[in-house]
Amino acid sequence: MAAQLLFHITLLVWSMSSTEVLVVASEAPIAKPYCPSHCGSIEIPYPFGIGAGCHIKDNWFQVLCDNSTGSPRPLLNGTNLEVLEISVDGTLKVRNPIAFSNCSDKQTRQAVNLERSPFMFSQENIFTAVGCGVMATITSSSEGVTISAGCRSECYDDSTDSTNSSSLNTCNGVNCCQTVIPPFLSAYNTSFQPSNSSCSYAFLVDREWFESFAKNSTNISATSDMDQVPVVLQWNLYHSTFDIFGTFVQANGSRSGYWNETTDEFDGYCRSYNDSYSISESLRLKCVCDYGHQGNPYLPKGCRDIDECQDPKYRAECEPEYVCYNRNNGWGCKSRYPETKSRVKVIFIGIGSGLGLIVLLIGAWWLVKLWKKMKNIKLKKKFFKQNGGLLLEQQLSSGEVNVEKIKLFDAKELEKATDRYNVDRILGQGGQGTVYKGMLADGRIVAVKKSKIVDGGEVGQFINEIVILSQINHRNVVKLLGCCLETEVPLLVYEFIPKGTIYQYLHEHNEEFPLTWEMRLRISAEVAGALSYLHSAAGFPIYHRDIKSTNILLDDRYRAKVADFGTSRSVSLDQTHLTTFVHGTFGYLDPEYFISSQFTDKSDVYGFGVVLVELLTGEKPVSLTRSQEARGLVSYFNLSVEENNLFDIIDARVKVDGTTGDILAVADLAKRCLDMNGRRRPTMKEVAMELEVIYKSISSSNTQQNREEAEYVRNEVICPWDVATGSAMDDYTASSFESLVPLMSS
Repeated sequence: MAAQLLFHITLLVWSMSSTEVLVVASEAPIAKPYCPSHCGSIEIPYPFGIGAGCHIKDNWFQVLCDNSTGSPRPLLNGTNLEVLEISVDGTLKVRNPIAFSNCSDKQTRQAVNLERSPFMFSQENIFTAVGCGVMATITSSSEGVTISAGCRSECYDDSTDSTNSSSLNTCNGVNCCQTVIPPFLSAYNTSFQPSNSSCSYAFLVDREWFESFAKNSTNISATSDMDQVPVVLQWNLYHSTFDIFGTFVQANGSRSGYWNETTDEFDGYCRSYNDSYSISESLRLKCVCDYGHQGNPYLPKGCRDIDECQDPKYRAECEPEYVCYNRNNGWGCKSRYPETKSRVKVIFIGIGSGLGLIVLLIGAWWLVKLWKKMKNIKLKKKFFKQNGGLLLEQQLSSGEVNVEKIKLFDAKELEKATDRYNVDRILGQGGQGTVYKGMLADGRIVAVKKSKIVDGGEVGQFINEIVILSQINHRNVVKLLGCCLETEVPLLVYEFIPKGTIYQYLHEHNEEFPLTWEMRLRISAEVAGALSYLHSAAGFPIYHRDIKSTNILLDDRYRAKVADFGTSRSVSLDQTHLTTFVHGTFGYLDPEYFISSQFTDKSDVYGFGVVLVELLTGEKPVSLTRSQEARGLVSYFNLSVEENNLFDIIDARVKVDGTTGDILAVADLAKRCLDMNGRRRPTMKEVAMELEVIYKSISSSNTQQNREEAEYVRNEVICPWDVATGSAMDDYTASSFESLVPLMSS
């Protein structure tokens, strides 16, 4: 009962804090004329509506106002979900059931299926599991494609240790864990793998609401008394454009339509006078009110001018010499006095202020100079400590970092090299930071990596990357030149790799320089050699943990360079695995690692196997354009092998340049790298040796062919001879690739 009361209090505080209050010059309509605008205290804005003719011509947008309990409750038609809030910005908040496991007094209910509806679960939600040592998984099996995400909590009894009581209202991995949800989620199931029989439960919840609940609660486990929690849905009008937009929208994004004087409406894009439209990255199309207006852009005259001058914030910017006045699409300041007097007064005020400012500047010059100097010294010390300088000093003193390879750059030097981190200098952006192209004073071109966030975890990754790269000396690994710790965010300086990533050449259709079969083999052999070096030839074994095509760069000679060691880890010689929170990229993630949280050298082998299939097929690791059962590249590849259709998915360039034997050899190697059982996968050393044999065979074959052609031209002799159609690997095909030989006939 107490938890239910806390739920409603939190919901009230959350809804009040998340609602922006704006003053509108005249009351803007919410619903269509002669239609109910509220169900209880909940606003029901158009295109949603209560009753026939009050919503767009799509029954999904109908809201049923249920009065059976004595208190009106809005229910979303077709889903029976209770509506908490509807926003015309394209979001909808509803109650979503909690899934329970081993809870005797609770019944487990799965979430509603929103497939083929205009709704999907928003990325503003977070999947949360509460329980002692439980692993909860959220699985989406939309139209035959299965995508999963999950988390595992540690088991710890806080009730027996008062020193840890502060963790009761935080979800930090102890008795509670959280993870992000897959994109484009419209249906899911929740499953559990508990390590004991204690009660555990999981739910999808609005991240903002959960943070507010945890802040106002003494114990997160109070959610076990609830049956439902708020969740955010996104709604989309793409399938309902005829009723909302009247006519089609032009390809260039401009409006299409005309003003209907009879109905006093715009028969086209959005319905209001003052509106515009937006198309988001997830292909959601919506109407929005123009700047300075607020209301419902889906209704005629639904956007009304906002009187900003009713807000003290805007009035304060004009006072005391001026007064605020409202205008269409904004606000302004006007003088309280006649124009002539105001100008004279402004002149005198300006002269007096200028003279006073000059006197203050002259008198305080020495003090300001001294203060700035002291401030810079303190800031540098603060940033040095904040950016892991003490941690790096510990690594230096322990001998784990090669001091000779690490140069400490000056912040001003890097700022000048990147033109003050100009957006035009950005080479790429990722989860750990932004990389800029820069030129040092000596003319060297470098890549400067600027971290996004400076918290404990990011600093640890930053220092970890320095430690890892200082131990590596390999021509196919990006070289670390130095770092800078005395700035607001840490900076790493690398050698500049000019030709981009192999992802760009494979998937962005670079017609100027297509990757030949020989180049693809050489790149794969170089990457395999680098990973083999990391696993077995470095001072300590190093696991990369994020092998993917976007982390493989090409230098000016198109040689491969492995990059991004922010999540890499070194292990002792007697270690066989790392136990960590699951980290990686969808499409490249080792299934064994996802289940066990144990990362081994064979997990890197799996990621390399996906890259090898990319080089063979030219296909993306995850693609919504492929068939439902083959959205993932690994599934697509294995399915083609099983159905003897391998050469149907091989890249056209590979089929033209390569021989059947070589292609089958690489395909067999990729298949072994992608084995679901990590023990059956080859080591990176074995992978590198096999690829080197294949590459050298076609390289020597091409060299011999060039020599024969040159000799032929020089002697101008025309005579028939036998042409070899295979390579050195053809003799190896029959004995080594029996599982792939049937594909030759397909």
